[in-house]
Amino acid sequence: MKIVLFYHSLVSDWNHGNAHFLRGVVNALQKKGHTVSVYEPENGWSLRNLLQEKGSDRLLEFKKYYPTLQPLFYDPEKPLDAKTIFTGADLVIVHEWNSPHLIAEIGALKDRYGYRLLFHDTHHRSVSDPQAMARYDFTQYDGALVFGKIIKDIYQKNGWIQNVWTWHEAADSSLFSPPRKRSPTKGDLVWIGNWGDDERETELMEFLIEPIRQLGLKAKIYGVRYPDHVRRLLEKSGISYGGWLPNYKVPEVFAQYRMTVHVPRRPYVEMLPGIPTIRPFEALSCGIPLVSAPWKDEEKLFRRGKDYRMAGDGEEMKNHIKEILRHPHLADELSRNGRSTILQNHTCTHRSTELEVIAESIGIGSHKKQII
Repeated sequence: MKIVLFYHSLVSDWNHGNAHFLRGVVNALQKKGHTVSVYEPENGWSLRNLLQEKGSDRLLEFKKYYPTLQPLFYDPEKPLDAKTIFTGADLVIVHEWNSPHLIAEIGALKDRYGYRLLFHDTHHRSVSDPQAMARYDFTQYDGALVFGKIIKDIYQKNGWIQNVWTWHEAADSSLFSPPRKRSPTKGDLVWIGNWGDDERETELMEFLIEPIRQLGLKAKIYGVRYPDHVRRLLEKSGISYGGWLPNYKVPEVFAQYRMTVHVPRRPYVEMLPGIPTIRPFEALSCGIPLVSAPWKDEEKLFRRGKDYRMAGDGEEMKNHIKEILRHPHLADELSRNGRSTILQNHTCTHRSTELEVIAESIGIGSHKKQII
């Protein structure tokens, strides 16, 4: 297939977690012989912040980790160069982090160029701000890919798009993998996540910062948009702050610590049970022992107690952390089990295969696949 994707950014994951899964899926599709073009807006918010904070050297580093990924840019203030972009395209996917205008423009071009068209939703907007969905013109869309069954049910209940498929995020298991030779340990616990919009401040205090402080762990936190008062709190709690970490560096950092923690954002816990976001997929794929704050795995993605531990409150989190750090055999068991579940069910190769099946179901014949 010739596949054209419109996303916020491929090259920048500065406070932009959708880039993680996008990179892995594009890699997997390319390995299967598909032609994939990824378009992002010039001077996009995430890329602009990345360049301002870290400079253009990060773009060269990105190419070292993803040599086959080449972002293409368009001017959001001008009409798309449709002939160049869409000629010969079999499948076009538009991510939800695009303007309603662009979503409508790509839909209006569909009949002229003969592609199939899908919308990709990886946000909690469908439940937190359903009125916003009315801004989207899905008239020409063949369906939607959503990252959880609960969102699929909402789409179908509201009749936004006729065809909806659950398309969970997943790990790029070739990059996110256990180290062949474990690096010298730099600490007990590492946490990688952005502060965001205060969607989990209380949870981060209970399940991350306080357990680290009370146990006296050697720990480090990476991420962006941490307010000054939070940075001061981390310093007071004896926690190192590492700032932004490129997602492709995450496996190297995980290899230097003994365990990690997952603290989901409140909207996902309260309104979208069953959606863990991509962080647990990546942690389990890297084989680092994981303890999670509460979330409901309603779709049975992982095996609670075997792949990871779940803590109901801060005290239980402390107990799980102590047990893993004190018993290497338990840590090794969690590591093996988590990696096994990812390899069996949740790699980007799995998701690329699911996308191929969906493509065929909306009329893209197998004869169009450019398989090597």
